[in-house]
Amino acid sequence: MPLLVLAVLAVGYTLWAAQELLLPVLLAMFFALIGNPIIRLLRKLYVPRFIAALAVLTGGLAGAILLTHQMLPPAMEWASQAPREMRQIAPKLRELTKPMHEANKAAETIARAAGGETGRKPEVVRTAQDDPYRIVTRTPRLLASLLAVVLLTFFFMVYGEKLQRNAIALLPGRQQKKFTVEILHGIEREVSRYVLTISVINTLVGLAFAGILALLGFSPPEALLWGTVVALLNFAPYVGPLIGMIAMLLVGFVSFDDPLQSLLPAGAYLLLHTLEGQLVTPIVLGRRMALSPLVLILALMLFGWLWGIIGLLLAVPLLVCVKLVLARVEGMEGWARLLE
Repeated sequence: MPLLVLAVLAVGYTLWAAQELLLPVLLAMFFALIGNPIIRLLRKLYVPRFIAALAVLTGGLAGAILLTHQMLPPAMEWASQAPREMRQIAPKLRELTKPMHEANKAAETIARAAGGETGRKPEVVRTAQDDPYRIVTRTPRLLASLLAVVLLTFFFMVYGEKLQRNAIALLPGRQQKKFTVEILHGIEREVSRYVLTISVINTLVGLAFAGILALLGFSPPEALLWGTVVALLNFAPYVGPLIGMIAMLLVGFVSFDDPLQSLLPAGAYLLLHTLEGQLVTPIVLGRRMALSPLVLILALMLFGWLWGIIGLLLAVPLLVCVKLVLARVEGMEGWARLLE
């Protein structure tokens, strides 16, 4: 048992320490899984795999660049106006918390009358000095990581299948090769279908929410910005929607003066997420891809702690992949059912 605990700690530390190497590879595999079903469709139309992968990757990059170009102005505007807007929210929140504040003052008065200490020692607050060269030093590393993700995605799309065949050829027995091929092909197809389906659903949720915001009076670029944020947050079940609800409450308080109107963005997001989570996704994916909420929360906590936002994005696909592997390996079906 102590050796098992030490092994788990060693693996966890390795995953954290090697994140700069692992995250580009895992992100590239994630994007390749999204593109593989499209590539298989193009292959049925007799398009060479190299050309199909290049077309899918180019289309994805073009869409990402166009989306970033549309979102950048409203995002910069929100970032520059955030301190002033937060000061405008403060009076509204102060009114909501006024009873709690008065109760706190009453408690302090009672404690003071009872002889409690009233004076407090002055606190010394240390502020971190801004490094003017931090952006300059981090930009090349960020660009290198982005380039590595793009190149690895392309190579996974083009050469992933060949690499898989060469790895299977190293196995000694024919039965082992056949069994491994069936498992790997089945898992690759199902995970690819799952990742693509979830990506399409989240994109549609983001577009629908952007349309609702446009109907509420938001400008198209601003509506597209928050729709994209909602789509990305939807990749992290439970945690993402909770963050989205808080963000939409703040957006509502900033955008509208009327308290009831301020709740409209959060209410629309809650309704949309409920329809997607309770109706659309279960119908489309079925029970086979169902995961235990407790296991899901633990996985999100673990990968979020290890790898931050990217860990939250990758937690569910990794968990689904583990479940599919366990379900197909003889003797491990019970562990797969444990994840349901």
